[in-house]
Amino acid sequence: MKKIVLTFGLISGAILSGMFLIALPFHDAIGFDRAAILGYTTMVLAFLLIFFGVRSYRDTIGGGRVGFRRALAVGSLIGVVASLCYVVVWEVVYFKFAPDYLTKYQAHVIEKARAKGESEEAIGRKRAEMEKFEAMYQNPAINAAMTFVEPMPVALIVALVSAVALSRRRQDRAGEVA
Repeated sequence: MKKIVLTFGLISGAILSGMFLIALPFHDAIGFDRAAILGYTTMVLAFLLIFFGVRSYRDTIGGGRVGFRRALAVGSLIGVVASLCYVVVWEVVYFKFAPDYLTKYQAHVIEKARAKGESEEAIGRKRAEMEKFEAMYQNPAINAAMTFVEPMPVALIVALVSAVALSRRRQDRAGEVA
């Protein structure tokens, strides 16, 4: 199981991290909203390897069968490995190459609030909240935890769908349960 989890997790993490690194130079041109859409689309595509990893586990280790819990566990572990790859890349990028990321994001949030017509008082509260968040985000452990939480829900959804799809008992042509 370890080999399958690491293989598919690292491939998924490489896709996730690679697309992040490819899109990063264009982030200012793309904008925060479109970058989020691109990022989550990339996550879904990268996490499709969870399905193939669970299927590989079922076919090679499970002898053609896998229970729902085991399939969910394998898929979740693949998601954890891929998400950890993403976290490592983000930590390096944030602390070495893009330490002004949150400042730019804060400006985006304030600009968006002004465009919505929010009051200066509400904008001031939002700015104070963002500054508190920025101070917290400078701690690498908190930064890593928050970054890990970003892709994991997507991975868990894909793992759940994969477990449901792959743990069903299939019938062969003779009508026997496989």
